[in-house]
Amino acid sequence: MTDNAPDKAPHPEPHQGPATTPDFARDAAAVHEATERLLVSVGKLDDEAVGEPSLLPDWTRGHVLAHVARNADALVNLLTWARTDVPTPMYPSGAARDADIERDADRPLSVHVADLRASAQRFDAAAAALPADRWTFEVEMRNGVVERAARLALRRLAEVELHHVDLGVGYTVEQLPAGFVDGWLDFMTGVKFAGHPAVPAMELRADDGRRWRTGTEAAGGAVTVVTGPPTALVGWLTGRTRGAGLDTQGGALPAVPPL
Repeated sequence: MTDNAPDKAPHPEPHQGPATTPDFARDAAAVHEATERLLVSVGKLDDEAVGEPSLLPDWTRGHVLAHVARNADALVNLLTWARTDVPTPMYPSGAARDADIERDADRPLSVHVADLRASAQRFDAAAAALPADRWTFEVEMRNGVVERAARLALRRLAEVELHHVDLGVGYTVEQLPAGFVDGWLDFMTGVKFAGHPAVPAMELRADDGRRWRTGTEAAGGAVTVVTGPPTALVGWLTGRTRGAGLDTQGGALPAVPPL
């Protein structure tokens, strides 16, 4: 449902892009903390639980764990590229990425845990080795997406936090740290979906008074207003929830493309 009526009470001006500049050092530290929380959750599983379905279609928990580990190494490749100026792709190919996940999915829990920890340590070391004067360097991610090195730590943080949710072990979007939620809302609205042809013009209103504009402006200026807690907004935008806790003044939530 669109809403072009004047507000009954004043709101802050909506963000037209990311409200915060990427903070690589802060995000890299958050990655380490999020990984430790993930390892605590994974350590409570057993071999049988690793083979059970995750919350992602067609993936077991083992697939999710294998992906998280290989993604760490893939981002190490990009951090190395940014540091050395030697092109280093995330993965040799899409097929190789998928094959590695399938190869590693059925491993025992102890092997998954060791791999997660070792790959996380490699990411931490690569992040620490990236000089601040290289944070503006641009690298190419999967599918041709160009990204600044300064945002690679936030990208990794999303992988760890969201896939922790995907494991289906009791960690939910409501438990996502506020720092991640704020940073990812800025990224999704100001970068990922800003001007996206498949995303209608939207104004997201957090229940703490903040607002974000995103999507493609429609003729006539029609804008769909979505209101709710920041965690609920992130859960919906990332496809981790169906929009529970969000309000569109009686209308249906707009469809947003998958990450």
